[in-house]
Formats: sequence, structure tokens, C-alpha cells
Amino acid sequence: MSNAATLSRRSSEEQARLEARLREVFEECFPFNRIIGVKIDSLDPRKPRISFAMRPELVGSYVHNRLHGGAIATALDSVGGFAVTLAVAEKHADETVEQLAQRFARCSTIDLRVDYLNQGVGKRFHATATIMRLGGKIASVRMELHNDAGVLVAIGSAAYTVS
Repeated sequence: MSNAATLSRRSSEEQARLEARLREVFEECFPFNRIIGVKIDSLDPRKPRISFAMRPELVGSYVHNRLHGGAIATALDSVGGFAVTLAVAEKHADETVEQLAQRFARCSTIDLRVDYLNQGVGKRFHATATIMRLGGKIASVRMELHNDAGVLVAIGSAAYTVS
């Protein structure tokens, strides 16, 4: 990181405001995330992580008590979008929460692929994401969903608009 970038980094108070706002948005403001029960576990831009608990409302197979494929896709898309948001915030580390909110409002999913690898069985699930490329207009992301035993349930890849 250059000295200019270091000097223009947001203050620790502004960073705390940003992190609090991101938790609020991803846990409370997106209705579907609220339904799933998404909780932010890590705000690390290199390895963001969300989690949620298995509940009866998320069952896709009542016979086997498995997680619904739509809940899996939602978790992957949510952590992918969260990763993009964190990457954009890092790229524009000199901006305030209000300025970043304008950027975040332009981010959206434009493509999502999910590969279901194992049954969604468990008490708790966590999803992580890795930014593969953050361009000026498009971000490419790879995501994983694991259960509480560490079994890889699904992987995903997605593209998001960033401008």
C-alpha cells in the first residue's frame, strides 16, 4: 500500500461506523437474510463469513430434515454480495459511510451458479467468499457453504455489478 493510500485511510471511528452499518444491513435490512437468520461472523475483506442456524422454516425435505436449496443459494449469494461490499469499501478506504452507501446501492447480482455437493444436514451452516476479481464494473466471486461438521455442502460462483 502506498503512503498516499495509508494517509487517506478512514479513521477507526469511521471504520467502526461502517462495520456496524454493514452488520445492520446484511442481518436486518435484507428481508430474506432476516428470514434465513444470517449473522455476520467475519468482516475480514479477505475472508468474509456469515452463518445461520438450521430451523424448521429452512427445511427443503421434511423426510430427511435437509436444508432447502433456495436457502443454500441465498446464503451463497448473500456472502458473495457481502464480500463485494467489503472489497469496494477497501478499494475506497478514503470514503465515508455515506459515500460508500451510494456505491453499495449500485451493487447487484447479475449471475449466480450453485453446485450442490452434499446434503444440507446440520445444526448450523457457514458461508465464506473469495473475490476472484474486482473490476471497475464487475466483480467475480467464489463462495462455499459448510455445515457445522465441516462438510462442504455447496459451492457457488457469481458476478456482481459494482458501478
